Amino acid sequence: MSEGRLKVGIIGAGSMGTLFGYHLAQTCDVTMLDTNAATTAVIARDGLAVNDAPPRAVRVTSHARDLYGSQVLFLFVKAVDTLRALRPFAGELNPSTPIVSLQNGVGNEDAIKTALGGAVPVVLGITTESSLTTTAGRVRSSETGNTILGSSSAAPATARTIADLLTRSGLRTAVVYDIRPHLWGKLVANAAINAISALLDCEAGMIPQESNAARLAESLADEAAAVAAALKINLPFANPWQYVMQVIEIGADSKSSMAFDLESGHPTEIDHINGAVAAFGRRAGVATPCNETVVRLIKAKEALLARARA
Repeated sequence: MSEGRLKVGIIGAGSMGTLFGYHLAQTCDVTMLDTNAATTAVIARDGLAVNDAPPRAVRVTSHARDLYGSQVLFLFVKAVDTLRALRPFAGELNPSTPIVSLQNGVGNEDAIKTALGGAVPVVLGITTESSLTTTAGRVRSSETGNTILGSSSAAPATARTIADLLTRSGLRTAVVYDIRPHLWGKLVANAAINAISALLDCEAGMIPQESNAARLAESLADEAAAVAAALKINLPFANPWQYVMQVIEIGADSKSSMAFDLESGHPTEIDHINGAVAAFGRRAGVATPCNETVVRLIKAKEALLARARA
């Protein structure tokens, strides 16, 4: 490790972990954790690279203990995997080590605290950075996105420190007082896009081009926005569908991560996205029939594909 460089741990060497790991490696000593032996072997040999830029070396491991000394820990696993990924860290991290989550969904803070304890400092955020894996440790990215952070159970100064770290690493980053409107804004977009892309096995850009898919996506977004309004969360946009269209434009050529989960047999994040909209809707007394329907469709497709693989 280099003297004076912050020790950053990254859990998950997928597309977003690779993108952020590459940038952070410019100013920090980065150690990545991933359970895929083939992935770790390639990254250990070749480093991380974005687009055509020269690769940057990082440490990579399949053992959680190699990240116990992290001064900041970034979480880039699917929401469904949060508990499993963090349980080995319980009682092992410095209590002041912030956990940074840019994951999908709105229940990640609860999962982090369940794994590590209620006093753990958590910084939550969203990012519009695009990242598509071309091979292990290599991603294609427009590098035009923005990352927004907010302190959750961490001190506001901690969120500002993480933002400064990302900015120095070449990522556009801002801090807000209340992150919830932005988390729900991302949820609105994910609820409208991810499941439809998975069910139709299509790129996000195809959704507005097909009238039936577009109408369903708009209904999913409207339901999610209505739930947010009932919870008195002021979304960072006035028109949900217009915002979804902006998000689609950024990642028009990519399928949703949920589509790739179905292809690979990995559990999807449906319960943390459309399922979360439906669950909060029930508590708030807001009907969410479209979101409830796509939850059932994705679960049915998961079951059918699992049966076919057996």
